[in-house]
Amino acid sequence: MATSTLSQLQFGRLRGLRAKVLRRYEHRPLVSCLAGLYGCQWRRFERSGARPGDWCCNKLEGASFALLVASFCLTLVFLYFWGQAKNDYNDFDWFNFGNLGFWFPWSVVLLVIAAGFFTYITVLMLLAVCLLSEGQKLYLHWSHKIGILVSLTFSIVATAVLSDLWSKEWTTLLLSFQVTAPYLHFGGVLLMTALAWPIALHFFRMNSRVRRGLIMGVYLTILFALYLVPLGLYSPCIKEKGTLGPAPALIGHRGAPMLAPENTLMSFEKAVKAGSGGLETDVTISFDGVPFLMHDRTLRRTTNIQEVFPNRSDTLAAMFTWAELESLNAGAWFLSHNPFGTAGSLGAEDRLRAGNQSVCSLQAFLQLAAKTDKLVIFDLYRPPRGHPYRDTWIQRTLEVIQNETSIRSSQVLWLPSDLRALVQELDPELQQTSGSQLPLEELQSNHIVKLNLHYSSMSTELVSEYAAVNITTNLYVISQPWLYSLAWCTGIHSVTTNAPQLLSTMSAPLFLMSPDEYNLMWILIDLVSFVLIFIIFVFHWWRERGLAFCSGGKITLDNNGTYSKFKTEMSDIWSVSSCTSQAERIPSIATVTEH
Repeated sequence: MATSTLSQLQFGRLRGLRAKVLRRYEHRPLVSCLAGLYGCQWRRFERSGARPGDWCCNKLEGASFALLVASFCLTLVFLYFWGQAKNDYNDFDWFNFGNLGFWFPWSVVLLVIAAGFFTYITVLMLLAVCLLSEGQKLYLHWSHKIGILVSLTFSIVATAVLSDLWSKEWTTLLLSFQVTAPYLHFGGVLLMTALAWPIALHFFRMNSRVRRGLIMGVYLTILFALYLVPLGLYSPCIKEKGTLGPAPALIGHRGAPMLAPENTLMSFEKAVKAGSGGLETDVTISFDGVPFLMHDRTLRRTTNIQEVFPNRSDTLAAMFTWAELESLNAGAWFLSHNPFGTAGSLGAEDRLRAGNQSVCSLQAFLQLAAKTDKLVIFDLYRPPRGHPYRDTWIQRTLEVIQNETSIRSSQVLWLPSDLRALVQELDPELQQTSGSQLPLEELQSNHIVKLNLHYSSMSTELVSEYAAVNITTNLYVISQPWLYSLAWCTGIHSVTTNAPQLLSTMSAPLFLMSPDEYNLMWILIDLVSFVLIFIIFVFHWWRERGLAFCSGGKITLDNNGTYSKFKTEMSDIWSVSSCTSQAERIPSIATVTEH
């Protein structure tokens, strides 16, 4: 009899545990706070739980929630897009400088605005999901509805404008997936797994089969698409162990422009100190025949031309004499504009030196390269009409290389395509470099030994094809670690960079994994997610089914007001624990004692 009594007590405890699981907890203070933030109903909040069979909101609120989801997706896409475009922020800012006539860090401002909108929309999404998880109906305040429309409009307009003006950045976005896709896959699966709770809750409480089918159809489509995404993923950083080649050599783009004013002697010295194997610049011929370093066609951006020659600020740089160019300051702009946001990190000595930099001649640049045994590559601008050296600019440049400096011709990657046959005849030791993807036969006939291409051309096939005929590849401009990692995995031989001081510290790509390791990772992630989602749906099905079949039940609030639970009409001690029929009730303790 004692054994029977113990068994009945244990069974009663199990039923008590089952009853606790069946309770619908409603955390009133939390729900009040969530609804207040979401619907701005701080003073007049009334609990509006969705009854079994009800939809989570009316049609207007449903449309608002759909707009919220759309806004979340678009702001996320734009924030990711603009975040990955960081490699080219400097180009974007100077593009705007050329059109607007004044300097402003537009790229950073745009990033901050995008992050602000995304944060705002994400908070609203979390509030909505939490309310749905608590079984509450949604009511979004009109001010938030306006905020959603503003966020949505900003994302659409910004994406459209940047796509029109800077369409090549979409290639950058696609390249970024080759590094970030495994992490994005994990994040997406984690998000969909977390959403399983509110979706399952409302799915089993709905009476409308159409709505249930719609919700499950959308959810499962997205979920299984995420599960299968890795099957279509390609990344050169997923490769067998031991097959990774050496890190690409670094070529300082106009020196080290994050540490010193671009195209100045200080900038190139900083690049050499940072570990650059080569130096890149742009060459213009002065009116009196002195080749000097200047990227822009005018002097307005990187010198104090408006102070020294205010009436000639828009005059082409090639139309100034060398004496006039030497009188200009080519470094103060770096400190005032702070184009990379790094000027503040300079020491007092470096700041003083940077502010006193002058226009650098090609001769001084080549002498530094000769002294440090670095490769050099440069664009050579043909002087405008009316310039004394318009037709002899190439000969004048070769004269400086051969007769006015001690640099070896083999250190020079000759990039200009004009009069290439003449250049080869005058100096066959120059390393002929092409800036275009020409047919192999044409490249070989021109004795091309290196390609200098934009990083958007990056591909393993391209590198392998040209390497087979002893043509190496240099990509420009790569300054972000993730992009450098991708170039490393692709087999690129060298990259032109604004950040040699950063990339030279990398000992391995940011993402590198063998195919077996990656397959194991994503399969495990998918399996764990599927099991968790299955358990969540089974739990909600079991709980809603148990509540539905409880006899004489009703939902009431406990006295403490912190949750509501299901109660039956049983009078014995087990009545709180049981949701079964009268025939299955356990005898009360008094009855057990009598036996």
